[in-house]
Amino acid sequence: MSLRLSYRPLVPYVLSHGKKLTFAFICTLGFVLTMPAIAYLIGQAATFIAEGDLPRLIRWSAASSLLFVGRGLSQFGQDALMADISLRIVLDIRQRLYRHLQSLGLDYFETAATGDLTYRITEDIDRIGEVINRSFHSFFPAVLTLITVLIYMIYLNWQLTLGTLIIAPLMALLIGSFGNRLLKFSHLSQSRISDLSSLLTEVFSGIRLVKAFAAEDYEVERFRQEAENNRRARYATERVKAIQYPVVGFLEALSVICLFILGAWQIGQEHLTGPEFLSFITGVALLSNPIYAITSDYNELKQAEASVDRVFGLFDLQPNIREQPNAQPLPPISGKVEYRNVTFSYRSEQPVLQHLNVLALPGEMIALVGHSGAGKSTLVNLLPRFYDPQAGQILIDGIDIKTITLKSLRQQIGIVPQETILFSGTIANNIAFGQRAIPLEAIAAAAKIANAHDFILGFPDGYQTWVGERGANLSGGQRQRLAIARAILLNPRILILDEATSALDSESEALVQEALERATEGRTVFVIAHRLATVRRADRILVLDQGRVIESGSHWDLLHQDNGTSRYAQFYAQQSEG
Repeated sequence: MSLRLSYRPLVPYVLSHGKKLTFAFICTLGFVLTMPAIAYLIGQAATFIAEGDLPRLIRWSAASSLLFVGRGLSQFGQDALMADISLRIVLDIRQRLYRHLQSLGLDYFETAATGDLTYRITEDIDRIGEVINRSFHSFFPAVLTLITVLIYMIYLNWQLTLGTLIIAPLMALLIGSFGNRLLKFSHLSQSRISDLSSLLTEVFSGIRLVKAFAAEDYEVERFRQEAENNRRARYATERVKAIQYPVVGFLEALSVICLFILGAWQIGQEHLTGPEFLSFITGVALLSNPIYAITSDYNELKQAEASVDRVFGLFDLQPNIREQPNAQPLPPISGKVEYRNVTFSYRSEQPVLQHLNVLALPGEMIALVGHSGAGKSTLVNLLPRFYDPQAGQILIDGIDIKTITLKSLRQQIGIVPQETILFSGTIANNIAFGQRAIPLEAIAAAAKIANAHDFILGFPDGYQTWVGERGANLSGGQRQRLAIARAILLNPRILILDEATSALDSESEALVQEALERATEGRTVFVIAHRLATVRRADRILVLDQGRVIESGSHWDLLHQDNGTSRYAQFYAQQSEG
């Protein structure tokens, strides 16, 4: 992949800062043009000194001072403007990428490595910013300097210039070859560091399990292997660079030797004077920094291509759940939900739901019961369009949910998951998650319904109490009641309870059940529960098996169905015996 094509996605971001970029280029041009002027003044100084012309030497010194002041101001303008542009580009890419990732469906995040995503959004994008800054701060100025000085050298003596550049094609070929190898090893290195980041995220998230199984040594060994893989990949990159610099330096030395031989011959033939040769040598000396900068920056550009590919590769991912172009907001609903001949499978395997038909009337509580894998969670996950069925329709108040905007749909559906997710922030922020400018009175009202108000006030900071990562400083029952308060604050007409009490002790479960009874009042509710005692008050219980509803009725109806031999009655008997 060529350097030009690899960096093409960055062009719109760079051009969006055209005005500042123009000023930066003017500063760069001013900085570059001082180079041949300095070489010329050095040659003139040698002439003035040789002739003992003090007045002209003084004027030369004044001109040189002004030249160096102008050069310094140009360099400052270039550095400051390019730093600002590159940081703004980084911010722009990072925000757009984060927004794009938010648009992707759950299917992507269920398989993506969190550590790898984090590394791409942070380190990879930072590297892109650094290479943009370096390109305009160093690489392009070095190229312009090289061209300008070469033009000046050709003006002084084209024969010497040609002799100096005789091995330039070989040097360019070698630099390009080394750059391609650096790109290959950089891709590997970035992949290895992402694997390492993913491992750390995985282990720190599951540190309780590591401790419980005394698996510290096992995890240390896994980390050692990943860290060693990363070291090898990084070393391969550095080894290429270590080989490149001596090779390029040797070729530069050959150029200098050729220059002195040709210079001595021309002076001997009286085709060149000593001061002219000194001025030419100064020009050659001015080439060393640009050549080194171009070599070094080209290496960095090739290495950063891996980051560009990794970041912009994410933009190529498309969400599996999309709104129709003419999607309309969902108006306030009564809560009637209908699954009409719905079939769904996660991949091309056996369907999880098969020709499912379910009707929930407004204010009705529907309990979903069945073995693990029967399709209970899948059924409720289709309602907020976390996934779309391959066949059939899902309607709310007679409206196909595919024809409405996702935001308006999900804002009218409250979800209390089995595993409560809390974020770093205050208790108030967690209850009002996803909503803005919610008064504390409304938050407290939701907390009271969820049986959370009293324990919240028991903290010294009340609703401003800081919740640690994943709510680690709260009990399971407290976290679950905050999740109920969060759902209630939305005031949804449809409520999904996904095994909301399965991991609680009896005391916490009683408090949560009391909160749920208040929260479900007047709402259409879908309840998933393994503990059948928690669904007795459901208006209807649906027993699912292999993606189909095999039984439907109230708790008492199902217990006595088929003389007590129904699948539900068997489940209930097993739990009662347990």
